[in-house]
Amino acid sequence: MKKIIVVGLLIAAAAPGCKTHYPVATSSFSMPAGKPDMERGKNLAFNVCGQCHYNHKKNSFVGEEMRELPGFMGTIYSANLTHGHIADQYTDKELFYLIKTGVGKDGRFIPYMIRPTIADEDLRDIIAYLRSNDEPLQENNASAGETHVSFLGKIAGKIGGSPLDYHYDTPPPPDAPVKEGRYLVDIVGCYHCHSKSIISLNYNNPEDSKGYMAGGMKFKVDGDKVYASNLTPDKETGIGRYGTESFRRALQEGIALDGRELHYPMPRFRHLTDAQCDAILAYIQTLEPKTNHVKGQ
Repeated sequence: MKKIIVVGLLIAAAAPGCKTHYPVATSSFSMPAGKPDMERGKNLAFNVCGQCHYNHKKNSFVGEEMRELPGFMGTIYSANLTHGHIADQYTDKELFYLIKTGVGKDGRFIPYMIRPTIADEDLRDIIAYLRSNDEPLQENNASAGETHVSFLGKIAGKIGGSPLDYHYDTPPPPDAPVKEGRYLVDIVGCYHCHSKSIISLNYNNPEDSKGYMAGGMKFKVDGDKVYASNLTPDKETGIGRYGTESFRRALQEGIALDGRELHYPMPRFRHLTDAQCDAILAYIQTLEPKTNHVKGQ
């Protein structure tokens, strides 16, 4: 989720090498063929990209403040994706390659953008939607805020890192809710926050991330410490007591089983369909229950 930004920048800062530029998308690289599915593209654009770039108050992809970032980095706002701004500065091929590998059009490694396992067809559909004339993408010059990156934040962003290998992926097959759920946990980024450590996330094989989906990761938001919940099906410390309706309510409305409002940075996934929520729950129920008494839960 939004935590991917923190993850990427800290991985970059911790990288042993100083290389910052890599080969860009070339003429030998091609976008997947076929007519884009605009409905699918819109759904995924909101659920994957919208966590950082969609501003609910403005009903627009103008960006918003990344309040969960470490304070030492400064004040940072996500990019404006409406027409006339950052997305229009990339060709389809360059944007596709950036999201898959983390390599920008100028060869810089931009770690917080990566979704290496997103299906090629789905990424094609997302890009097609971002090029559309849907209202939230209409040109909007209203700034969500002004970014001020600190000296340490600039160092963290420039030290470098290593792009992930490009590989082709296909969407889950129809009528396979568990596989669809696992895929959504991956590309939506549930495990980015709900694992143990930001420095041990595995983007190519999420299940290999330390403490996968067992929670405990700490955020400091507006001076408060917030800990990500245990999402394994443990009935005492996880979400094993959630049913279909209560799980939908948690994801779509941000209301926990006991009626508590879920704390930022947990998004309200208003664009996840009931079927998508059910698929995520079906996948989570296949995981090994892990007892983890997360602070504040």
